[in-house]
Amino acid sequence: MSVATSAVENGHSNGKTYLNETYGIKSWLFSLDHKRIGVLYLITLAAFFAAGGIFASLIRLELATPQGDVFEAETYNKLFTMHGVVMIFFFLIPSIPAVLGNFLLPLQLGARDVAFPRLNLISYYLYTAGGVMTLTAIVAGGVDTGWTFYTPYSTTYSNSFVALALLGVFVNGFSSILTGVNFIVTIHKMRAPGLTWFRLPLFIWAQYATSLIQVLGTPVIAITILLVTFERLFQIGIFNPTLGGDPVLMQHLFWFYSHPAVYIMILPGFGVISEVIACFSRRRIFGYSFVAFSSLAIAILGFLVWGHHMFVAGQSTYAGMVFSFLTFLVAVPSAIKIFNWAFTLYKGSVLLDSPMLYVLGFIGLFTIGGLTGLFLATLGLDVHMHDTYFVVAHFHYVMVGGMVMAFLAGLHFWWPKITGKLYSETAARVGVFLVFSGFNLTFLPQFVLGYMGMPRRYHTYPEEWQALNVMSTAGASVLGIGFTLTIAYLLWSAIAGKRADSNPFGAKGLEWENTGSPPIAHNFVDIPVVLEEAYAYGPKHDEVPIMSPETEPAKEEEVV
Repeated sequence: MSVATSAVENGHSNGKTYLNETYGIKSWLFSLDHKRIGVLYLITLAAFFAAGGIFASLIRLELATPQGDVFEAETYNKLFTMHGVVMIFFFLIPSIPAVLGNFLLPLQLGARDVAFPRLNLISYYLYTAGGVMTLTAIVAGGVDTGWTFYTPYSTTYSNSFVALALLGVFVNGFSSILTGVNFIVTIHKMRAPGLTWFRLPLFIWAQYATSLIQVLGTPVIAITILLVTFERLFQIGIFNPTLGGDPVLMQHLFWFYSHPAVYIMILPGFGVISEVIACFSRRRIFGYSFVAFSSLAIAILGFLVWGHHMFVAGQSTYAGMVFSFLTFLVAVPSAIKIFNWAFTLYKGSVLLDSPMLYVLGFIGLFTIGGLTGLFLATLGLDVHMHDTYFVVAHFHYVMVGGMVMAFLAGLHFWWPKITGKLYSETAARVGVFLVFSGFNLTFLPQFVLGYMGMPRRYHTYPEEWQALNVMSTAGASVLGIGFTLTIAYLLWSAIAGKRADSNPFGAKGLEWENTGSPPIAHNFVDIPVVLEEAYAYGPKHDEVPIMSPETEPAKEEEVV
């Protein structure tokens, strides 16, 4: 038995874990334990996801018929705005960093907690406060500007509760900034002895790149939102041309953040995919260094492509050509990841458990989403497809087919670690099938609709497009059933599931090999010392403890 294993056993000899160390709602609401804060994020995120899903269902219900016979045009505008605002700002952006990042980062680094535990708790309450403000705006009468809050819709024409929703998103932005700062400091300063940069799990590399975007990009959107609010409330000429402003300036500022925000959503998903593929193929990630540096490349290049959203907004043709080229360029590091994952799977001992099934779904769907993004990056094609359902389908293939599939893969992979319980694998596989098939049935027809010219954000359309819209609505129903089933069996497993072993998947990494399931309050009995590379799968490693608290001190040059 390795020292690492004995450490796990000693940590659980008294039956105490982070879940039962203390009791009561107060002990959770004011906890500084990163794991409990991650669970709080998960519960709150699930509530926002349910709200956003309800709005999406109502949108698809309206679009099942060509006539606007369910909602009026103004109500429909509010529905797609509220769906976008809730899903993007309060689910997609914080999902993996806030939930899995909070829970796993110190565990994978061999640390007791994040660098600033109190700042971590403040981040959660800022996120919650921003969400409450936005939901209050929704309940009070809704928002009808679209999730982009474009001017002059948001400053001149709208009579809805725009300022309150903007304030909610503004407050939520500070949560994102503080989380990013916390993670950067934690990764730099709290790695276990021997855990050099090139021994880090790729999930950590992805979180690091994401945190850089959060810290550098979020202040831009925060300032932009504040300026829109000031112009709306005080009629200051910033974006309104009648007052001497420029509405295109708002688009530049918005997309300077919001396209990098796409990578805030998807980069952590890339990290999850790397972890799951390595475990279920029993191989080290092919081209580890390339996959790690591609995350940083995406973070950097992501700041240079915002103009491809504005090909038809009046910017110069030369600027459009530059942004088009850079958009094709940013696809390269994403392609590097896809190819390296494929080579990892090649000749691997692939186990098709539910986390791996979600990963395979991710690879297929994200690839479609990425390739269709290149269509929209082409100036000539974008003129035809801009603001059509082709854009809606592309975005959802990247965000739902990509980020949500990755989030579900990670949630299933680390669920035994989070809860100490096992879910039903049969139910999970049914859930994967429903989510995957429902998603494709929902959004594949929208590519065709967009190519045929159906504009987005319209609640009426010509009758010849009804068949494809009915297919999309039917797919949304299947997708909703899949998500509902997933939530149901995960909740049931947390309450009445079988006890999980400390490492039910036989995975490598500090969070699996040096902690129990669930971990103790302060993660480790002894701070581990890392002796070998990440993802040391294979026969030659079976007899050697990969991570151990004390068996061998790290060489001085290995400690960074």
